[in-house]
Amino acid sequence: MIIRPITDSDLPALQAIAVESGPGFNSLIDDRVFLEQKIAHAMDSFRRSVDAPDREGYLFVLEDPDTGDIMGTTGIEAAVGHRNPLYHFQISHVRHRSPELGLACQQDVLHLCNHYTGCSEVCSLFLRPQFRRANAGRLLSRVRFLFMAQHPERFADTVIAEMRGVSGDNGESPFWQAFQRHFVNLDFETVTRLAGLGHTRAIADMMPRHPIYSRFLDDAACRAIGEVHQQTRPARQMLESEGFRYTGYVDPFDAGPTLEVRRDDIRSIRDSIGCSVQPLEDTDATLAQAHGTHHHDTIAIANGGVSDFRATVTDQAVYLPRHNRLLVPGHVLEQLNCASGDTIGFTRLSPAAQATMPKEVSHAL
Repeated sequence: MIIRPITDSDLPALQAIAVESGPGFNSLIDDRVFLEQKIAHAMDSFRRSVDAPDREGYLFVLEDPDTGDIMGTTGIEAAVGHRNPLYHFQISHVRHRSPELGLACQQDVLHLCNHYTGCSEVCSLFLRPQFRRANAGRLLSRVRFLFMAQHPERFADTVIAEMRGVSGDNGESPFWQAFQRHFVNLDFETVTRLAGLGHTRAIADMMPRHPIYSRFLDDAACRAIGEVHQQTRPARQMLESEGFRYTGYVDPFDAGPTLEVRRDDIRSIRDSIGCSVQPLEDTDATLAQAHGTHHHDTIAIANGGVSDFRATVTDQAVYLPRHNRLLVPGHVLEQLNCASGDTIGFTRLSPAAQATMPKEVSHAL
């Protein structure tokens, strides 16, 4: 599996993914012109020289190099909300109390806001069902943090992830249905399509300007607030293991939670290692013997490029801490378009069953 920047030739696969992902996945809309523009914007973003995050959007694809199949997508928006407003409902708790009557009640209240303007956003993660395999989802999620670790100047200090909210088998959102009846007479598929195409301001013009008490919504809408789609639960768990947390902001259309974290507190960024790389086959016999008798971590590994970025996954690497060098099979270097001595970055995807990267290996060179 290889992760690389998207190109023009990936348009048919991206359009298929836009169809397969369904309503509510509004970062990819089944609209050919929109997708062409998204690819062009991503290609320009990867080529651009950047010292501070702006309107760049980085879209990657996961490719099977043996077949050329595009298995999925993943992306990062460098700074959201500048070109098109990014709206959320902030959930706050209001307590009403009358000492005279001896009565009290607590209410959840929804406030429309633009709280996350300027933050970076991880988005567009979709692994096509027919290509699900070991480590594919982990690689799609974690590679974004590896790219951030290698190029921190391109991203904001705060990173968010908007999680897909609850919807039924018919694709309708119970939360949006409550608003559709009273405020915006558009079905869920239409409103998320318009939002994905950038018409968020027009939709917000139709939304209520005053705080909304959740008790005025029906039970199904209230239960959906802050909850994720059943297919999104693994993605939420993965992000929470990275340090992302829900702080009370939800999507205005399906009430899915928005998770946030400080960029430098993301576990895969904090624990990533930048080092030189060397073919495993070029090592001496002592090192080769040590490599052959130990189990190793599964790691995501990436070259240091931007427009020529490549990443893959391997469990055949040996890290030499004393030399800050990673030994990998030659074919992995070829996949990464790397040569011996190049600088790469890696982060662990999963721990090995036994102790890894033994000290005696680090003494071999």
